[in-house]
Order: sequence, then C-alpha cells, then structure tokens
Amino acid sequence: MRIARFSTGEGVSFGVVEGGPGEEFISTVSGHPFGQVQFTGERQPLSQVRLLAPMLPSKVVAIGRNYADHAKELGNEVPEEPLIFLKPSTSVIGDGEAIAYPALSDRVDFEGELAVVIGRLCREVPVDRVKDVIFGYTCANDVTARDLQKKDVQFTRAKSFDTFCPLGPWIQTDLDPSDLALTTTVNGEVRQSARTSQLINDIPALVAYVSAVMTLIPGDVILTGTPAGVGPLEVGDEVSVGIEGIGTLTNKVVSRD
Repeated sequence: MRIARFSTGEGVSFGVVEGGPGEEFISTVSGHPFGQVQFTGERQPLSQVRLLAPMLPSKVVAIGRNYADHAKELGNEVPEEPLIFLKPSTSVIGDGEAIAYPALSDRVDFEGELAVVIGRLCREVPVDRVKDVIFGYTCANDVTARDLQKKDVQFTRAKSFDTFCPLGPWIQTDLDPSDLALTTTVNGEVRQSARTSQLINDIPALVAYVSAVMTLIPGDVILTGTPAGVGPLEVGDEVSVGIEGIGTLTNKVVSRD
C-alpha cells in the first residue's frame, strides 16, 4: 500500500495511491493511516492534488557512515557502532518542494537514502520484533552543508537547515527493504547507485539501536545512511532519489535569498 499525505483546496489529508503511471488515483482515508485504514469514499486523480511530505515526524534520526564506500570517500573510518544524529522536523519537505540553499554555506551536498517510518510507540525493541513497529519506507535526501559539517565538531548545524530533509513521494507499507536498488540523479545524471544490501547495519539492527536510546513514536523517521557518490548541488539543479519498489523523490534547488 502506498500511503501519501496531500493537500487540496479543502485541506490536508492522507490517502492511498492506486493505479499505474499516468492513471494514478488517490483514495482519501479518515484521520491518520496508522492501524486499520478507513476510506472516506473520496477518490480523485493524483495529478489534481499536491503531494506533501508523507509524515511530519516528531524527530528524524539519521545514521552516519552506514555504507563503507561512503565512509571511505569522505576519509572516515567505519564506526564500531551506528553513528546517530538528529535532523529537526522543520527540515522536512515533500516531493516537488524546493531545497533552499543557505547563505551560510558554500557547499551543499545531496545524500540519497532509504527512510524507515515508525508505526507504533516503542522503546527498546528487540531485533526480532522490529518488523512489528515499522509502518513503511520512503525515499529521503539527507541534504548537508558539507563545509559546515567539516568545520563543526558535530553535525547539527550542517544537517538542520529548513528544507534539508526531503521525504516522499509516499510511504510504501508492503516492502522487503533488504536488497533494494537506490539511485540518485542530479539533472538526470546518475551520481549514486547502490543497493540497500550494502548497509553495514541493517534496518532491524538500526531500529533496535535507536530505540534503546530514545522512545520512537508513530511517524518518526530513521534515515539509514547514504552510499558513495555524494556531491555538491547548485542553485537551479534538480535532484532525484529513486528507490526500487517505492518511487522517486524529486526536488529543485533554489536560493534562500
């Protein structure tokens, strides 16, 4: 099931995306989609609504250096344990929304990633029960002010600008995430190409690790890390993150001024 969050002239709703390319519809669901999905009976062409970020998480927990080739390309060692940091909810935008290039940075990079969306209130989840707390998966771009990341002791400033966490276009709830193709393009040119089977710490390990530190609530997002190939974005660029079985998240870069 593909769960989207969308807006019309009458407000914001969740819905289920149905149909194939060129003939996709969205069926509105009542309230939040956690638990039993209840349809309202409203159905309209996907092209006639505006897709938003599929969730507004209370927090985005990101994992650093979780692909060995990415750690190597930045001159870093692979951490012995998952390296976690936070991105604020104010950094989240949806498919088609603009990434704003901040005046404080001279080097802003894309980082295509698979994102995990939590579906239940949970803490200290055992690895063998992780699947019970996952709602689904979506595409993410962990946009990073690389120059500020290198300058600062920790990642907060570099990762936290408004618009620095595109998510979407929807959440796929029925998916095996263990070996999916992930591709990032800039202006149509492939910059990242990898498979999720290359993750150093897999999704069950990550959810168990993060939930041992903090309580996760429905809608929270875990970014699983980016593969090699990260690089700079310029104002005017169009960046897309596509993940097999989910779809493609596309955003343009604009000046914040």
